[in-house]
Amino acid sequence: MEVAFGSSSQLNAEQFNCLASLPILFLSLSMALSQLASYPLCTSNRNLQLRTSTATLLGLSVGSKNPHSLPCLVQCMTATIVPNETIVRRSGNWKPSSFDYKFVQSLTSQYLGEPYSTRMEELKEMVKLMLTQTSNNILDQLEMIDALQRLGIAYHFEDEIETILKIIYVSNNSQLRKDLYSTALEFRLLRQQGYNAHQEVFNSFKDEQGNFKANLCGDIKGLLNLYEASFLSVKGESILEDAREFATNNLRKYVSKNNGEYFSMIVSHALELPLDWRMQWLEANWFIHVYEKSRDMRPIFLELAKLNFNMIQAVHQEDLKHSTSWWKNTNLGEKLGFVRSRPMEIFLWTVGGMYELPFGYSRRTLARVGSLITVIDDVYDIYGTLDELQLLTDAVERWDINAMDQLPDYMKLCFLALHNSINEMALDVLKNQDLHIIPYLKKAWVDLCKSYLLEAKWYYSGYTPTLEEYLENAWISIAGPLLLVHAYFTITNEITSEGMDCLKDYPNIIRLSGTISRLTDDLGTASHESKRGDVPKAMQCYMHETGVSEEVAREHIESLIRETWKKINEEHFGNSVFSQTFMRLAKNLGRMSHCMYENGDGFGAQNRHTKERVVSLLIQPLSLKTNQY
Repeated sequence: MEVAFGSSSQLNAEQFNCLASLPILFLSLSMALSQLASYPLCTSNRNLQLRTSTATLLGLSVGSKNPHSLPCLVQCMTATIVPNETIVRRSGNWKPSSFDYKFVQSLTSQYLGEPYSTRMEELKEMVKLMLTQTSNNILDQLEMIDALQRLGIAYHFEDEIETILKIIYVSNNSQLRKDLYSTALEFRLLRQQGYNAHQEVFNSFKDEQGNFKANLCGDIKGLLNLYEASFLSVKGESILEDAREFATNNLRKYVSKNNGEYFSMIVSHALELPLDWRMQWLEANWFIHVYEKSRDMRPIFLELAKLNFNMIQAVHQEDLKHSTSWWKNTNLGEKLGFVRSRPMEIFLWTVGGMYELPFGYSRRTLARVGSLITVIDDVYDIYGTLDELQLLTDAVERWDINAMDQLPDYMKLCFLALHNSINEMALDVLKNQDLHIIPYLKKAWVDLCKSYLLEAKWYYSGYTPTLEEYLENAWISIAGPLLLVHAYFTITNEITSEGMDCLKDYPNIIRLSGTISRLTDDLGTASHESKRGDVPKAMQCYMHETGVSEEVAREHIESLIRETWKKINEEHFGNSVFSQTFMRLAKNLGRMSHCMYENGDGFGAQNRHTKERVVSLLIQPLSLKTNQY
């Protein structure tokens, strides 16, 4: 007894009651185990909970602070043994996809090949010449770079833009810093490029009390650029924090007084979501229409932007057809009626990650991975019983085709589709780059399945974790880290051993991107998933932990999103392991989450906003003057 109760020779009342309960405990436990052994392998959630409770019971110390709970636990445990119990499956009540297979396969575009590719090259040469001819006017160069980036065509001029910004950064030229607009524009473009411009450049716009000067309130163009620049801050930059608050307050006042005007529309757009948090390709589509009405519009820029958009859309349509054909051939959507069939929406995610022409293989590969994630997620989140989910987790960890024998029929299809698809991807890398990457891909899938399993255990036990405990698991269960691990091997020109080793432990940029995706997902889907009876999300965990209202919890999660973006910005400055392409992709996954969930569940529920975005980006081309071609 000294082992259980300590070295004291005196027993208190609680310990005495516990001792008195031991005969009942062991008798009840013996009866439970006897009954359990008389039944075949349990497949229901309740009977799995029985086995889990038994294992827990055996590990409990008789020195528990609640000794009466032990016999009661066994009594409840034995009461749950129900032979021939029918398994009750949950349903997500998913609606069919808004875009069927035949419609996707019928998509066509005229913007492939000649004469459009020739005109594209002509326009690119004109823009390069314009960039070099304005070398004596730094502000003009910056405004052109800003327009090229927002129009979605800057990737054609990466070398020219890098040269210009590097010269500006190294020279530390102060001629721009005479007004708020040019100062904020320079600061934002430098930081976007990875240069750590100093926040102190904004001190000249503060008064003796340290506040931003009152005469800046009427400089709406300057305030807008100050607002956008403030979202490229890192932790501890109080000047940029003050800038964000000052600019936001004054821009809101401007919109309230000038609602409906042209520039007011642009300001409202920024206040909804800052530029650095937006999906780049969707923003390009929006900005092309805005730029077309601008007094500062350059016709060559506009034509190139429209032509580039339509040509990329044509390539995206071919990638989309390939992805939807793969999905249809798996039969996962037809055989497993409980899963979300979302090939179009999943492909939209890949476009948000990398829209540019050179990344077609990556988009096709990650669309497959995204579909597999969705299926596996619905198995864990909705359909599978706990013991089935444990079997699937073990099978993925073994990564052995023979593990299928232990799985129920519906899981066999899931596992085989996963096993074959990921091995096929690994074969492509082995053929092209002589690298064996299955251990890295397998680990990512094992980690994801284990995170899903933990959430399932929380759900079935009715456990609500703390916010910290929840997020430590949820940044993995959002599947962003898995996507980024797979993406590394499809977008990296030179895969390094250092980069591969770093992937194993998930570097900060992957963790932070996953956290942004999780928090934005939770804000958008919490209402829908709570009605379905899902595991508590970030807001619910924080409310349960602190007792605050939903409004306060939402504000707290929004503040966590802002702080996480600051950490991502810092990673952007200090990275030396991964390419800028990979770093941009990690940021883009966070941006895509804002896009998909800013108006509710844009993925599972397929709201109006998602449908409109699919149409504008993947189906409807922009109008061009046909006499030019």
